[in-house]
Amino acid sequence: MGKINKILVPVDGSVNGCKAVDQAIFFADKCKADLDFVYVASSINKDIPSDLVFDRIWEKIPQDLKAERHVESGNIPKAILKKAADCNSDMIIMGSRGLGLFRGALIGSVSQKVVEDSTIPVMVIK
Repeated sequence: MGKINKILVPVDGSVNGCKAVDQAIFFADKCKADLDFVYVASSINKDIPSDLVFDRIWEKIPQDLKAERHVESGNIPKAILKKAADCNSDMIIMGSRGLGLFRGALIGSVSQKVVEDSTIPVMVIK
């Protein structure tokens, strides 16, 4: 793995998603990397507006870190992987389980699918 310049962080407002945000900010600060946050709108999170999720995140970001927000829709794992490619991300940091209806034994179905299909490193935060 080479230098980490850009980190993609999928967010959904879940507890593990918030833990992933904290870890991504810490990691980006240490690596001097830029952050891209992506919220994928779906039927699962329809009651949580992206602005609310992003506002909480932006309160945590140090001024010297560059960060952008993105909103996508559709199949969540595919949208995350597409955004990672579009942003030229070097790494994805995400929560192990989000707001899904079904809970996996260790990691959720979205994070598992991203790990399986990603061509870049994925850090899953529990």
